[in-house]
Amino acid sequence: MTNPADADFGHQARQLRVDTLIILRWLAIAGQTIATLATFFYFQFDFPIGLSFIAIATSACLNAALRLATTRTFRLDDGEAALLLSYDILQLSALLYLTGGVANPFAMLFLAPVMISAVSLPRKLTILLGVLMIASATILTVEYQPLPWYEGVELHFPLLYRTGVWTALVLSAAFVGLYAARVSDEARQLSTALAATELVLEREQHLSQLDGLAAAAAHELGTPLATIAVVTKELQKSALATAPALADDLALLAQEARRCREILRKLVSLGQADTGGLLDMQTLETLLEEVIEPHRAFGVEIELTRRGPPDEPTFSRNPGIVYGLGNLVENSVDFAHSKVRIEALWSRELVVIVIEDDGPGFSQAILNRLGDPYVSGRPTDRRTKNEPGSGLGLGLFIAKTLLERSGATVTTANVQAPQTGAKVTIAWPRTAFERSPANGEMAGRERDLDQQTPSSDAA
Repeated sequence: MTNPADADFGHQARQLRVDTLIILRWLAIAGQTIATLATFFYFQFDFPIGLSFIAIATSACLNAALRLATTRTFRLDDGEAALLLSYDILQLSALLYLTGGVANPFAMLFLAPVMISAVSLPRKLTILLGVLMIASATILTVEYQPLPWYEGVELHFPLLYRTGVWTALVLSAAFVGLYAARVSDEARQLSTALAATELVLEREQHLSQLDGLAAAAAHELGTPLATIAVVTKELQKSALATAPALADDLALLAQEARRCREILRKLVSLGQADTGGLLDMQTLETLLEEVIEPHRAFGVEIELTRRGPPDEPTFSRNPGIVYGLGNLVENSVDFAHSKVRIEALWSRELVVIVIEDDGPGFSQAILNRLGDPYVSGRPTDRRTKNEPGSGLGLGLFIAKTLLERSGATVTTANVQAPQTGAKVTIAWPRTAFERSPANGEMAGRERDLDQQTPSSDAA
């Protein structure tokens, strides 16, 4: 789901800084000044140099005013930026009118404001700036002062040539604008998706940190729990002779002490990842049951099958794998009509998980792009989620990224052509999937806990 605050932040980050436009305009002013002076004094071409410098001085005054009125970090809103870029088009048009119209080689600078707008401004404003540029170029095709040239010689370009230049400008503006806008949008989307992935990983890291705190708490509680167990055991012995009425209460206290002992044992193993460098060891079946269980209550049958040799893969619990598989199973449940099939296959070389549903499948038009951020070709009326922004492909992108980080290869397809169910295949080399368990270390931890917590079975 898209967070409005995140959207506002992304919009602000995209806005043009006034300092950027000021620097670009100073460069344009410098270039225009050099070209004007060189043309008039070095080449000695006659043209209205005074009017030209009025247009250049106007830009310099505007730049100076912007520098005094704003800070370097000030960001323009879209309307303000569009007005400044419109001014640049009109100022360039005035200079070109005085120096040959579209026949002037510097007419190609019309493309600069359009490209800046395509990268930074909404599409509607870019289209308006493009229309302004085309209108200016159209006027300069038929109305302009002669191109500066040697005295007594007047260059005249036929209308067909000027129309060709106009056509080149229009087509170049359209191509450059579309290309720049597409690249900019894709870069922003990828940046947003990667940020979302990092947030997921940060959440999983926080969970691992909580595991470490839980293990530390378990060790700290071990000593007082051992004292409680010993005192309870002694009180039970005394109560049998002096206070039989307390026997039941002491038995309950001993039972709860045993429960605390088991809870502490679990907490120690949860903290294994941070305190000993290992995560919980689990089998492939245990992993799949953990992933599937939260989705069994949504009215969709989930069928799990396993095939492979007797030595079923075991691996160190990886939060990225759990989250990634859970996301894929959730998507299948959301889009399935009645059934989701999950098949786990393994051999000595590979571990493969196949997730299929009987839903509408993937659109052929975007099947090869699935897994990229903000690409979705399946229905948006989800069975369990109707939030704004769902169905954008971001979840699949995050799941694919997390699984590929664990060494997996993720492929998507339709069960049968063209669209009769979606199929996602996740394959690992078995050596990448499995991790060597250090059962001796885990057993040693449990022995330490047993030594801290004497058994109260005798009670």
